[in-house]
Amino acid sequence: MKKELASKYDHKSVEKGKYQHWLEKEYFKAGDVSKKPYAIVIPPPNVTGKLHLGHAWDTTLQDMIIRYKRMQGYDVMFLTGTDEHGQKIEIKAKEAGIEPKQYVDQVAGVVKNIWDMMDTSYDRFMRTTDEYHEKQVQKIFKKLYDKGDIYLGHYEGKYCTACESFFTESQLVDGKCPDCGGDVHDAKEEAYFFKMSKYADRLIEHINTHPEFIQPVSRKNEMMNNFLLPGLQDLCVSRTSFKWSIPVDFDPKHVVYVWIDALTNYITGLGYDADGNHGELYKKYWPADLHLIGKDIVRFHTIYWPIMLMALDIPLPKQVFGHPWLLQGESKMSKSKGNVIYADELVDFFGVDAVRYFVLHEMPFENDGVITWELMVERLNSELANTLGNLVNRTISMSNKYFGGVVENKGIVEPVDEDLKAFALAVPGKVAEKMDKLRVADAMTEVFTLFKRLNKYIDETMPWALAKDEAKKDRLATVLYNLVEGITMGATLLESFMPETTERILAQLNADKRTLEDLKTFGLYPSGNKVTEKPEILFARLDLKEVLAKVEELHPKKEEPVEEAKEENVIDIEAKPEITFDDFGKLQFQVGEIIACEEVKKSRKLLCSQVKIGSQVRQIVSGIKAHYSAEEMVGKKVMVVTNLKPAKLAGILSEGMILCAEDADGNLSLMVPEKEMPAGAEIC
Repeated sequence: MKKELASKYDHKSVEKGKYQHWLEKEYFKAGDVSKKPYAIVIPPPNVTGKLHLGHAWDTTLQDMIIRYKRMQGYDVMFLTGTDEHGQKIEIKAKEAGIEPKQYVDQVAGVVKNIWDMMDTSYDRFMRTTDEYHEKQVQKIFKKLYDKGDIYLGHYEGKYCTACESFFTESQLVDGKCPDCGGDVHDAKEEAYFFKMSKYADRLIEHINTHPEFIQPVSRKNEMMNNFLLPGLQDLCVSRTSFKWSIPVDFDPKHVVYVWIDALTNYITGLGYDADGNHGELYKKYWPADLHLIGKDIVRFHTIYWPIMLMALDIPLPKQVFGHPWLLQGESKMSKSKGNVIYADELVDFFGVDAVRYFVLHEMPFENDGVITWELMVERLNSELANTLGNLVNRTISMSNKYFGGVVENKGIVEPVDEDLKAFALAVPGKVAEKMDKLRVADAMTEVFTLFKRLNKYIDETMPWALAKDEAKKDRLATVLYNLVEGITMGATLLESFMPETTERILAQLNADKRTLEDLKTFGLYPSGNKVTEKPEILFARLDLKEVLAKVEELHPKKEEPVEEAKEENVIDIEAKPEITFDDFGKLQFQVGEIIACEEVKKSRKLLCSQVKIGSQVRQIVSGIKAHYSAEEMVGKKVMVVTNLKPAKLAGILSEGMILCAEDADGNLSLMVPEKEMPAGAEIC
């Protein structure tokens, strides 16, 4: 169809879109070469359902770090997104009666909304279903295959057609499938494998020569002692048992497995091209300065991912930090346990910045953090409402009451003022020191020490007493000026942690946000400025009983059925031959703590657990999936046989045995210590 030309050239309609595009791309700005680039990338959450507070904490933590880097003057890039392939998603979509792409479109939208709700300042939200990413993954897979780093192999063993699963001879029950009891036959299944061992020595050398690469040090020791030094096995990187993933373009019956697909988003999201035609963002921001990940996926990011990069001749990220978990009560958040807290619910209760404060404050450097409704209410009332909110409100109210809102520095100085100034000027350096070590909770605590010092300053100077003496009016004005100046400095430092609160405080004080360089000087607040006439409440105190009542309405507790009294149930089993004390002494039993657990693919029975025993972490495969979910296992202390010869179950190395009791109906119960015992404690 022929397009009709306008009779008159309308430059505004033609140029409006282009001009806006130029503005957004900052084509009119000269590049600031003085700014050093800084990039942070985070593992994209798998979109199998609604994300809980633990996921939101990940992104909030990284947002806080990136905001602080911007404050330091870095040219930053914050990349986030969603991992959208895999068998779990295929199953979830089928259960919902929709296609996988439709399912991930819906959930990805929810994830993005949560990130936006939490006021995260990401630069790019990418999805692993993006066309560019999928094409690059295929190119990367082919490149590694052509190089000989990926090869076609196979699983081999006893195959159950009904279960679509492989088993070893020892796993069979009376020669039958241990899951369904059906017949099995000898079979092989094709799969592509990555030659991990080829690059193991090179990775070990990199870790040894770059001690900052894996942090904290405990994570580095775990990876070296438990995985790298004992020797790496080749990694399976394709699947044929499901379809919802990226096809191997030269062998389409295979799909690329998650650890090539999801991991490579860190570079494809910046414009990496396997053919060498890289985008400008990749050239500028890679290698990333920081990978911030949960401790349960450290192995994949410090072993598999670096080796992939080495094989592709790509520089490694400068640092991988494996952060601890945020626990609800005493255990990791789990839908199956019913102890999940969702970010949007917390925001409804407390507001965005209060939630940011909770999750950042309660997370220590190496150990797991604990968050409860009771603790959040306590923190809100004591720290946010009292220490910070009351300080700002009192200062503004006194400025209005005594000077009509005008804040002036009359220069009537006393020794207590000098002490306050010295304290305030020292805080930015302390915050920087903590942030350099990624001790985020400690950094925020340092900011709040300034607010606490300002509250103490009020008690020391007693403005209400000064107001009673006309001769001390200028002294009163100086005190209030110092308070406003101190709050302005503290609010500036608070911006990375609680950006909305910073804006609200500075707006009420009629103050501008400072730079870190500005914070080297006390007294930059313009003398004669006027604060707001009507100060707002930053954080309203909450009643714990009312909060818990509302929580109960949202998540009513399930009543446990009352069991009728039964006769004692006992089981008699056939006795095994007697053993000597020396025979028994050959066995070693220890307490192990399960720090991560996942289902074994293609098995209806097996779970693969990472078990901490003393300073080491062992991988143990157990046939207990029918009785415990992977999520349920995490955090449990269990009884482990630690000197059992390693064996492969379903192709996965198992380095011990987790002990269970079994009743007459075949139900299993983990053997757990009656009292709290440390991981590694000997059972004797």
